[in-house]
Amino acid sequence: MPHPLPAESVPGAYDTAPTIVLPPGHHAWLGDEAWQRLADAVRGPGRTMAVDTYPGCDLPGVLERLRAVLPEATVLDVEEAAALAPEELEALVRPGLTDDRVFGVLSHHVLADFYHPERLAALAREVVERPGPVVVVGWGAALVPVDFDVLVLADLARWEIQQRQRAGAPSWRAADADDDALRKVKRGYFLEWRVADRHKRTLLDRVDHVLDLNGPVAAAKLVDGATFRTGLELAVRQPFRVVPFFDPGVWGGQWMREAFGLAEAPNYAWCFDCVPEENSLLLQVGEHTVELPALDVVLAQPRALLGERTYARFGAEFPIRFDFLDTVDGQNLSLQVHPLTDYAFQTFGQPYTQDESYYLLDAGEDAVVYLGLREGTDPEEMAAALRTAAEGGTPFDAERFVGTYPARRHDHFSIPAGTVHCSGADAMVLEISATPYLFTFKMWDWGRVGLDGKPRPIHLDHALRNVQWDRDSAWTRENLVGQVQQVAEGEGWVEERTGLHALEFIEVRRHWFDGPVPHDTEGTVNVLNLVQGAEAVVESPDDAFAPFVVHFAETFIVPAAVGRYVVRPHGAGVGQRLATVKASVRGTAQPS
Repeated sequence: MPHPLPAESVPGAYDTAPTIVLPPGHHAWLGDEAWQRLADAVRGPGRTMAVDTYPGCDLPGVLERLRAVLPEATVLDVEEAAALAPEELEALVRPGLTDDRVFGVLSHHVLADFYHPERLAALAREVVERPGPVVVVGWGAALVPVDFDVLVLADLARWEIQQRQRAGAPSWRAADADDDALRKVKRGYFLEWRVADRHKRTLLDRVDHVLDLNGPVAAAKLVDGATFRTGLELAVRQPFRVVPFFDPGVWGGQWMREAFGLAEAPNYAWCFDCVPEENSLLLQVGEHTVELPALDVVLAQPRALLGERTYARFGAEFPIRFDFLDTVDGQNLSLQVHPLTDYAFQTFGQPYTQDESYYLLDAGEDAVVYLGLREGTDPEEMAAALRTAAEGGTPFDAERFVGTYPARRHDHFSIPAGTVHCSGADAMVLEISATPYLFTFKMWDWGRVGLDGKPRPIHLDHALRNVQWDRDSAWTRENLVGQVQQVAEGEGWVEERTGLHALEFIEVRRHWFDGPVPHDTEGTVNVLNLVQGAEAVVESPDDAFAPFVVHFAETFIVPAAVGRYVVRPHGAGVGQRLATVKASVRGTAQPS
């Protein structure tokens, strides 16, 4: 029998394509107009242009299009002319990538490491000596030591890259087209995207144009640098949402498909609703919608977005992640554990770990969360049972070793690193966690294979080195379950602290309200979700930004620079009892 949705869930109300609207006077160009405008920008004797592409862009398509609109120009491929040969690159990066299917070591390479300096110099001489327009294209075009007349950033989001790789696209200068998607994501996460973002960060404040290559090259969209930077500056002066994306998984359910009015699919397991490293940002520029990586806001505006103290602690990295895990009419997640911070740093070079929590947006009558260990669990006995199951022997009896707790709507379970856990079936989880998202050590996956028909990777050795065996039922009940404390109230609202555990850096506050609720970022970024009620509006007490409407289950970001704001019922939410959960970085609020 299908699980009934909450009354405030209106299919189609959840906005899957939120935009930031730029004021009149800004322009975007689409398709042929975009390419022609680029051609016009460089056309003329001695004019030069660098088109620096993010790895994953369709470089052959870009080269072809530029040569078609600029037949009189010399169009040079910087990668072909000056990059390390694939075998040289592989020798350089292989130690950090490791042989593991999922995990590597975070790279500290810079893009110049992937190029021959003498070849870049030779390419620069060729650019200068050519009489007509010259265009240098590829990842690293801006490395060519030339004072280019026009600098273009050709950008796309990581989610788009992953879709292309699943369809058979290789990694950058790698012979891995036929590798499974996990290995390609690993190469991106630990190597390519790290290097690419370091390089891109040097370009953001000086690019003359930005080319949106998230779709086909023929349908590329173009904005000038001033419009690009205006969009990023607007984002950090108001609440905004990034573009959620949805992904199937073997354990996934049906709640999101029904509640959000999504396209038919066998199931939806994940929704990445606020992961700026992965999500896109949509700028509405006149009649065109331009898609950019949301990470561009983090890299270009870290102080205004994060706040000085959060930026001082994490650098230009968005530390809070909100996502959905849907097991309604689905299956249990894998039984798992996340690494302790020291282990994450020493083993993978990751400076902090995936502390997290499960907030129940909805749950069936029999839903449970697996959390912590049962009293008297013997580590050696549990490890032996897990190894037997991993080798195809007797299935692991999770209930014998792991605690289970009934899960009801609005329950909140803290899960500090080192705690064994998973969500059971028939639950809709809002996962509030630290940003690192690959560092999940699966211990038992209930004997399943993935949607690709391959066994899902189990990392039992890593897991057993991180399990905190003293987190038994007594400790879990006292520290991780039902930790709700009222901290404030006013006319029409109540504020509660719902976690997370003291070992975790994220502070979560829940507000129940049927009237206006005053908030203040207190100098650090806030991430909120409307967990109950059909609709609310976020307003500025001094009209610093336009009213921002949110719907049930939508996650939104309030940048640190916003300061004071008010959330109140709106539209269909008027007359209802609403609730938001708000996450921030503990200990980074400005002193009062």
